[in-house]
Amino acid sequence: MALIAAVASPAAADPTTGPVRCARDVVSADLWDKQVGLLMRDHPYDSVMAARVLGQGYAYLLTAMNHRGESLGLAPSKLVDIGVHTIILDTVAYAELCEKFNDGVFLHHVPKADMKNDGSVIKTAHIVAADGWEVDLPLWTDAADCGPCHPGNDSH
Repeated sequence: MALIAAVASPAAADPTTGPVRCARDVVSADLWDKQVGLLMRDHPYDSVMAARVLGQGYAYLLTAMNHRGESLGLAPSKLVDIGVHTIILDTVAYAELCEKFNDGVFLHHVPKADMKNDGSVIKTAHIVAADGWEVDLPLWTDAADCGPCHPGNDSH
């Protein structure tokens, strides 16, 4: 239910997670604007959609960092994965994110080729919400199939 609460009332506080956090507050305004611009350049998004996708990409990655080594089988939706790739392809900024939020350990991205349809995407959205991040639910329900990321100790 934390997911619904996070979506329905972003300003509300949940007693188990505290106030809902917005991924927009994690990076500098310049970096945010740059990455929103990259999404708009590479995809048919306006600035609002690009910001939504980027924010969920950050929420996913920061959740994966928070649960590194737990082998939870986290998986972004196809739309959220676009935000993830925009973040990780900006390698200098991504390395700095890992330094700041992952104890200096680089969180590798090791995708697998096979798709799966096991509820991982919605399960991941619930974990993101339980970690206190704002969840934009429509971006998590775009497809049941997801490309599983390697659930290892140092990757997502």
